[in-house]
Order: sequence, then C-alpha cells, then structure tokens
Amino acid sequence: MNIQSAFADALLAPEAVCPPGLLAWNGSDPGRRFAVYRNNVMVSLIDALADSYPVTQELVGEEFFAAMARLFVQAQPPRSPVLALYGEGFADFIEAFPPAVGLPYLADVARLEMRRVQAWHAADAAPLPERELARLLADASLSLARFGLQPSLGVLRSRHAVVSLWAAHQADDVAAALAQIAVDQAEAALVLRVGLEVDITRIGEGAAAFVGGLQQGLAFGAAAGQALAVEPEFDLAATLGMLIRGGGICSAGISGSAAAAVA
Repeated sequence: MNIQSAFADALLAPEAVCPPGLLAWNGSDPGRRFAVYRNNVMVSLIDALADSYPVTQELVGEEFFAAMARLFVQAQPPRSPVLALYGEGFADFIEAFPPAVGLPYLADVARLEMRRVQAWHAADAAPLPERELARLLADASLSLARFGLQPSLGVLRSRHAVVSLWAAHQADDVAAALAQIAVDQAEAALVLRVGLEVDITRIGEGAAAFVGGLQQGLAFGAAAGQALAVEPEFDLAATLGMLIRGGGICSAGISGSAAAAVA
C-alpha cells in the first residue's frame, strides 16, 4: 500500500494511527494535525449528506442523523471528488440500520430525497412540441407508440406516506402537518424538474405503473394496460395531462415495422 492509499484509508478509520511518512512543517507531532484534518473531512461528508437528505435528518434529529451518517461514510466513502450525488446508497444503509427499525418509512423518505437530488442534476431535454404530441395521440397506432421521458423524471412507490411526510416538512407548521398523516398509507411519487424547480407530486398506483412502464420502454398500450391492472380506475387522460404540463415527454414515435403491422 502506498502512502496515498494509507492516508485515504486512515481518514475514515477513527481508530487508525497517523499514516507513516507524514511530517509537520515545524517539526511538531503530525498525528495531532492529521486528527484535525480527519475530523474536518468526516464533518464535511456528514454535512453533504445532510444537505441531500434534509427531511430524513429532521425526522430523526441532528444527533441521530450525524451518528448514522458517520457510520455510512465509513462503510461507503465517496468514490468521486464530486459530492453532488454522494450518498446514493444511503437509503439501503438506513433500511438495514438496526437503530432505525422503528421508523420503517425512513428509508423510502431518503429514497425520495435522492430522487429529488438526481432530478436536479439530470441532463436537460427539450419537451416534445405539443403539435407533434397531439398528432401522435390522434394516430390509430398510438397503442404501439413509445415515449421518451425527461432524464429528470423519476417514480417512487412506497408502502408508506412518503410524499405526505416530505410535503409536511415544507409547511409553515410542520408539527400540525405531520399530525394529519397516516404514515402506513401507501403512496407513490412523481419527481420531475420543471424549469429550475424540482416538483414532487403524489400520484396514484396506476399512474406510477403507467409512467414506470414508459420508462422501461413499454409501448403506450402495454403501459396503459399495466396501469389498469394495478388500478382499474386509472385515469389515463389525467396522467397524460400531468406529463404534458410538466414537459415530461421529450420524444415519441411509432417504429416503421409496428406501423406497417397495423396497416
């Protein structure tokens, strides 16, 4: 192991001694200086997680969050100097974290917050012009069409009221908003960046299945059938309207072979 690797490993191991080969400019003990540096690195990474997961932190308190985040950092240190998306595995870590077992919704709240971070940093894509979209929706082969969705668009399904929990922490009176929530109520979320804002919208199970199907490359008809199987009252028009208003559809088309088969 070279000195760089030893240095990096020791940064995230609180019990590790100062790596050999380090010198202080004034001849003092480098161990004390290294300990300060190690603490600063750890605090910076914990703060980066807190920035990405503010609601998760509010749900458990700063002290609990910091202790949990510290263990996560030690287990899964950054692999890139860019910290914007650091912590993608945090939700899975929370789900397996014994002290959080009494908060079964916490991991999904973290997943929702990471979807929000990913949406913010996703690539830009121009929405499909409404004229082209209207022409396709009137096409007899619509059921065979495939839609390309915005890179920022994400869907999350949870057995818990994660959208309501997240929204409550955006309210002026958080405690009052939380008091109205049945946390065991299943919810699904649509996450989409619109302009310079990331919107988080509660959607039905059918809408989640439909959008998820389109993301997986299913044709329009297959995605709609999947949604109706999940929720017989699924409102296709309302879901399409939501996607169109948010600029969530950026491409669409019917392959030549599919159109020929219908003809």
